[in-house]
Amino acid sequence: MNRAPQDVNPPLPTEPQGLAAPVWIKRGTPDYWRVSVALFLAGFATFSLLYCVQPLLPELARTFAVSPAQSALALSVSTACLAVSIVLAGALSEGLGRRKLMFVSMALAALCNLGASFLPQWHALLAARALEGLLLGGVPAVAMAYLSEEIDPPGLGFAMGLYVGGTALGGMLGRVGMSAMTEFWGWRHALAALSVLDLLAALGFVWLLPNSRNFVKKTGLGAQHHLQAWGQHLQHKGLPLLFFIAFGLMGVFVSIYNYAGFLLSASPYNMSQLEISHIFYAYLLGTAASPIAGGLADKLGRGPVLVAGTLLMAAGVGLTLFEPLAVIVTGVVLLTAGFFVAHSVASGWVGRLATQSKGHASSLYLWSYYMGSSVLGAGAGWFWSRWGWLGVSSVALLVLTLVMALALRVQWLSVQATKGRLA
Repeated sequence: MNRAPQDVNPPLPTEPQGLAAPVWIKRGTPDYWRVSVALFLAGFATFSLLYCVQPLLPELARTFAVSPAQSALALSVSTACLAVSIVLAGALSEGLGRRKLMFVSMALAALCNLGASFLPQWHALLAARALEGLLLGGVPAVAMAYLSEEIDPPGLGFAMGLYVGGTALGGMLGRVGMSAMTEFWGWRHALAALSVLDLLAALGFVWLLPNSRNFVKKTGLGAQHHLQAWGQHLQHKGLPLLFFIAFGLMGVFVSIYNYAGFLLSASPYNMSQLEISHIFYAYLLGTAASPIAGGLADKLGRGPVLVAGTLLMAAGVGLTLFEPLAVIVTGVVLLTAGFFVAHSVASGWVGRLATQSKGHASSLYLWSYYMGSSVLGAGAGWFWSRWGWLGVSSVALLVLTLVMALALRVQWLSVQATKGRLA
């Protein structure tokens, strides 16, 4: 029985023609593990910095006397600016190189977060979070491009999964650690301590990561080059579908976590900040599920694993509609596992479909991903203010239904591509 190929479109022409064959980093070698650990640290630092304010939203609402929807801007402005800077960073990395850009972005973002911890005014805090989002854009798109360029294709799924696992652990510790430290030291000291930890992670990253072997620096690239590269990816049959999938996956994920804190801190649960933070331990499943999903995608094909992850998310959201606390927590766990399965597979698929200008393709995927976080994460506050948790979860299920349709469409394109090659 023939297995479905990983691409849904004939590969784009490689660029430039006539280059020597790539010198891949093969799975199991020392360099493979150096890359994997370094990118794990990059994912950890980036996402702990980005999401450390999420468990603080009720605390920020009280401290600065703002509404729940307004407090969500502390996260949404960062992800919106990150979405913009990712597009620019993916383009800049084609001329500046991957390793240096990622390190500088991580280090400056950590210093910016440290400064934000001492700001007394709400709008100043939002401005600092916006700047932090702009700085962090130099990591995610470039990390995906680096892995796609340097890792031997049979080992790419596992390496990409480990990177996404690092983002999961960073997201979890950024949230749980912030909640625990806030309980004892206050949120300002907690924010400062996390910033120092992430600065150390940036130093570990640059020490471990090998220089690029297959990256070809491109100089004199004007706006026309970047527009052409983005346009070529948007004309691809499969890539735009993955971009829309990223928007929906991340939007639902952030919306549920943004307002779960408000749900659980109110009656009948009346949970404390520290107690609410325990739901973020669900991120441990993301750490484990991501590399497993990547490995399964390498063996079984990306389509079935992507569909399964989306279904798992929908099941999790459905469970949060029930009142018992144990059922809600189970729903959040399923949502988290499904999200990291789906995101790991979709992000790796982008790297395989885009055979040229990978930084541009990755940046478009992540632009969609973080715009989903900003638009749906903040927009869900409107539904929360009017219909409570029922409004938030209903929107989430509607979006996941659309994501499922798109995932099935990508799978169908994959099957059609197989039939065309076998005809």
